Amino acid sequence: MTVSRDPSAGALAGLRVVDAATLFAGPMAATHLGDLGADVIKVEHPRRPDPARTHGAAKDGVNLWWKTLGRNKRTVTADLGSDGGRAVFRALAATADVVIENFRPGTLERWGLGYDVLSADNPGLVLARVTGFGQIGPYRSRPGFGTLAEAMSGFAAMTGEPDGPPTLPPFGLADGIASLATAFAITATLSTRERTGQGQVVDVAIVEPILAMLGPQITRWDQLRTVQPRTGNRSASNAPRNTYRTRDGHWVAVSTSAQSIAERVVRLVGRPDLAERPWFAHGADRARHADELDEAVGGWIAQRTRDEVMAAFEEAQAAAAPVYDAADIVADPQFRALGTIHEITDPELGPTLMQGPLFRLSGHDGVIRFTGRPHGADTDEVLRELGFSPDRVATLRAEGAV
Repeated sequence: MTVSRDPSAGALAGLRVVDAATLFAGPMAATHLGDLGADVIKVEHPRRPDPARTHGAAKDGVNLWWKTLGRNKRTVTADLGSDGGRAVFRALAATADVVIENFRPGTLERWGLGYDVLSADNPGLVLARVTGFGQIGPYRSRPGFGTLAEAMSGFAAMTGEPDGPPTLPPFGLADGIASLATAFAITATLSTRERTGQGQVVDVAIVEPILAMLGPQITRWDQLRTVQPRTGNRSASNAPRNTYRTRDGHWVAVSTSAQSIAERVVRLVGRPDLAERPWFAHGADRARHADELDEAVGGWIAQRTRDEVMAAFEEAQAAAAPVYDAADIVADPQFRALGTIHEITDPELGPTLMQGPLFRLSGHDGVIRFTGRPHGADTDEVLRELGFSPDRVATLRAEGAV
């Protein structure tokens, strides 16, 4: 699809965001805001770039994850531990609507860059602080990666096969959820600022948003003193619910959260008698008979190709989906219709595919204006915008401050 490069496009056009965070949760929140038109300025240490630039796969030495995570961000360097770097950061924050950071609690204050200082320069500033465990409490100073949040939130304990170990996701799930919570909190705070003129501090603990997504596990413990067990691909609330292998070696996922869908599935696979069993009328009772249901559904699917299975499920108005990898996603007509995958011309990689913004808006669709930029590529341009003279920039460079 054709992607607009108009910097004024987007629902958040005119908003300035300083992304001083590293790795994933905070920077990803800034990416979401940049996709909606915000002017995002990424601040990195002059000699220690964001470690995200080295995570994951690379092509000819060019990191691919950064091309997505760093998109729509101008990149600036500043050593916040130096006087010159702090001056640059204060100048940036004074012109910003939002600053996102994920230093350990107390670090900005130690540098003389706490919210009291930044808000004195800019009373409307929103400071979003994204850490593993929040700004208060006994764990506040612990390193806080998403993996730890996936463990402590209860996610790992309920994920995996019943007789297997707790299972972690193969990607930054907790970070991704926290990034959405951070972007949501920022936009809510900006709405408040419209009425009051005052900014405020957003405190996001990465462990909390994923905990909120995991359903009523806390209420269940409080009321029943039971915890959700690991059930693999099955559900304790309904069945059949699993992944099943097709005759041609593919996998499909089947869900029967609704009673009517469960009835359609067993009729489709030639077992209408199952719908007459007393236990079939309730999802939790069906889940206790998952072996019998999986045998019926899995046996039927195993005799057919993926295309045959999907066509039959669609005709029966039953719920199934193919288990996709990236190649399948790029080729799928529904993703094409939605415009989910964008093609961007990157200076280093050439034409490059990546997933686009999270949703569509009828008035201001999200845009990818450019892919992740090299480390410090826009330092001179941004400092010039802030009023720093060429001589002052040269001095800062000589000092190692930028």
